[in-house]
Amino acid sequence: MSHHSTARLPQQAPAADHEPVSAREQSAVSEPGGGRASGGGRDRYLDLLRTVALVRVVVFHVFGWAWLTILFPSMGVMFALAGSLMARSLARPARDVIRGRLRRLLPPMWAFAAAVVPVMFLLGWKPVKEEGIWWFIKLGCYLLPVGTPPYPWENGSPSGLLEQSWADQAVGPLWYIRAYLWFVLASPLLLKAFRRMPWPTLLAPLGLTAVIGTGLVTVPGETGEGLLDFAVFGSCWILGFAHHDGLLKKIPRYLTVSLAAFLMAFGLWWASGHLTEEGWNLDEIPLAQATWSFGFCVILLHYAPSWRQLPGRLARWDGLITLANNRAVTIYLWHNLLILTAAPLVDELWNVPYVGDHFGTYIGAAYSELTLLLVWPLLALTIPAAGWVEDIAAGRAPRLWPNGARKRSR
Repeated sequence: MSHHSTARLPQQAPAADHEPVSAREQSAVSEPGGGRASGGGRDRYLDLLRTVALVRVVVFHVFGWAWLTILFPSMGVMFALAGSLMARSLARPARDVIRGRLRRLLPPMWAFAAAVVPVMFLLGWKPVKEEGIWWFIKLGCYLLPVGTPPYPWENGSPSGLLEQSWADQAVGPLWYIRAYLWFVLASPLLLKAFRRMPWPTLLAPLGLTAVIGTGLVTVPGETGEGLLDFAVFGSCWILGFAHHDGLLKKIPRYLTVSLAAFLMAFGLWWASGHLTEEGWNLDEIPLAQATWSFGFCVILLHYAPSWRQLPGRLARWDGLITLANNRAVTIYLWHNLLILTAAPLVDELWNVPYVGDHFGTYIGAAYSELTLLLVWPLLALTIPAAGWVEDIAAGRAPRLWPNGARKRSR
């Protein structure tokens, strides 16, 4: 799954997460993408998980620490949360649910593409003659991402403001949008299969990963990449169905946790024998990613409390968690590009009188940390600049900074 590798500063690493959502799910409360607590309202535990997943993605793409994919498998968590939401939505007609999901997913992606694709062409990207009309058809994936949108591996000049791999890093994360779309389209059938045969349906994607994710059977090209992503995270998505239907709670906790821990141990054992040049980066080891993420999500969802409000000290983060859930698509789409933007801004510190001369060594030593610090204010600027598209897509009045402050003040 090497296409997951994206954002890097001078050297960076792979991609991971976010979760788009559905109209009525967002209208009940101020932010998208969560579940409901028992008795209605927001499930703030799920909102917290989504926020942690997004922050972990940003940190991972700045530092490229492989161990973060083990500490918190953001992709698996996000797909599990999305599956739970999808199961709840499918109480309504499937066609309406799918149309609603597409309506709120695609406009933010179009806004991102409208900013990025023209720049790629301005910096010298040209149609590939050998691909003929097929190249232009693939370009349509920026409108409907049934496949991964194309982009140039190198774009611009070595002396440009952005490094030549910027397009790969900025557009690379769109594989997630494609995977999410596949799951949404397949969910009506998956949910029917799950409710008829829960355990075979839940575990089938792990078996498929063992076949196509280990090289036993190879499916070539982008179809193979899409199928592999579908297999690796399919059990997490269907686990969301199990969480929504209450299946997990019917199993004794000791048994659930023991089996999940065994599966996670297998994932680490498999990873230890299949390390890539990126070491323990599970994004690059499909079977390890599938089993570790699934086991991790089983434990998270089995222990899931149902919080109407964030408890204790977590309550002080309520506004940021609300904001992150309301702008999850925007944060996910733009964060890699903002990391790339932050790097040359950090470089400018060397040109500041006195600072460059006296602190240049420290700037170099803390380069990644300074980049991470700068990414957050850049995100804070991007959220009001581009995030309102999420509101338009949801059929709401645009909001610049939807952190729930107005609701809390009532």
